Amino acid sequence: MADSILRDKAKDFAKEIIFLCREIKAEHKEAVLCNQLLRSSTSIGANLHEAQYAQSTKDFISKLEIAQKECFETEYWLELLYETDCISEKSYKKLQNDCGAIRRMLISSLKTVKLNHNS
Repeated sequence: MADSILRDKAKDFAKEIIFLCREIKAEHKEAVLCNQLLRSSTSIGANLHEAQYAQSTKDFISKLEIAQKECFETEYWLELLYETDCISEKSYKKLQNDCGAIRRMLISSLKTVKLNHNS
């Protein structure tokens, strides 16, 4: 499948978030925000993985759109954790950059699929 790079990036990103949240929780900081971040960040890759087995193009598009929404949500939780001093600026910038790259790939993939589907 053409988007395997995207799936790999999403999985690697989710693993980084898992490790980050372990650190934050070990310091007894913001477990609730970490749980939200874990949920949204791992959902990106889960929806991309599920999209491989979509029943139709419409279903495929739906899974990519959900992944995109989860990507935006993840950026929000990262921003909150950074602005409340739970993560360093260095970690925040790297994770925001990674999340932004995934988001841009999702936007591009959605445009391509929708264009080809409507042709």
